Amino acid sequence: MKTWPALFLGHGSPMNAIEDSPFASAWTELGRALGKPRAVLCVSAHWLTRGTFLTGNSRPRTIHDFGGFPPELYDIQYPAPGDPALAEKTAARLGLGVGAVTEDWGLDHGAWSVLRRLFPAADVPIVQLSLDVGLSAAGHWALAERLAPLRDDGVLVLASGNTVHNLGDISWEDGAPVPDWAREFDGVVAGALREGRKEALLGWESLTARARRAHPTPDHFWPLLYVAALRRPGEPLSFPVEGFQNGTIAMRAVQVGAAPPTVSRH
Repeated sequence: MKTWPALFLGHGSPMNAIEDSPFASAWTELGRALGKPRAVLCVSAHWLTRGTFLTGNSRPRTIHDFGGFPPELYDIQYPAPGDPALAEKTAARLGLGVGAVTEDWGLDHGAWSVLRRLFPAADVPIVQLSLDVGLSAAGHWALAERLAPLRDDGVLVLASGNTVHNLGDISWEDGAPVPDWAREFDGVVAGALREGRKEALLGWESLTARARRAHPTPDHFWPLLYVAALRRPGEPLSFPVEGFQNGTIAMRAVQVGAAPPTVSRH
């Protein structure tokens, strides 16, 4: 069985799930290039918990965890199966206690909005891993390192967040200009990833003078650490998708491991 890459996707607006945006098209192309894994372990910026949990549902529900969008977005269902056995096995690998595998969650929009583009048939089992708000960046990195064996067991580790995520300064205009501070942070993060500078990524708040404007809260940055931590010595790292949405949302994708050609740049 081949070693699967680890993939981070900047998910942006939930509307990417139903609109023919260039980013959605790129995810579809990327899914075709990747092929079909045995299962997906998904880390989404939108499942924040105290403690670390995994979904153990045999049929995880589609969660519409947003407001103010068109009715057709709320009609979307992504009926992928779960994988309770994978959830239990991963909980043991991470050293989690009793109750870590739960059916209290499903697939939030950080997960299903990109999964329905990567695997539109919804035939790949999905398990979600929560983000413990009590962990430091180093704590998330250490947890992620323990997921490494999954890549050799047919599992795609998929993280969903954004390298820049500022909703307070967002613009809803088409082709909104990208502020200098947003473009700078995204570029510096890309450089740190490319060069494997772990400590720089863990100390992301100091990467640029306005790093805290790029991420007023850390939740959309943390998933990136789960992919960066899985890079093995000598492995390639690529950016199959780049660009910004609504001015202050970076849509950069990061792939660790065997990479297909870049599928889209914006």
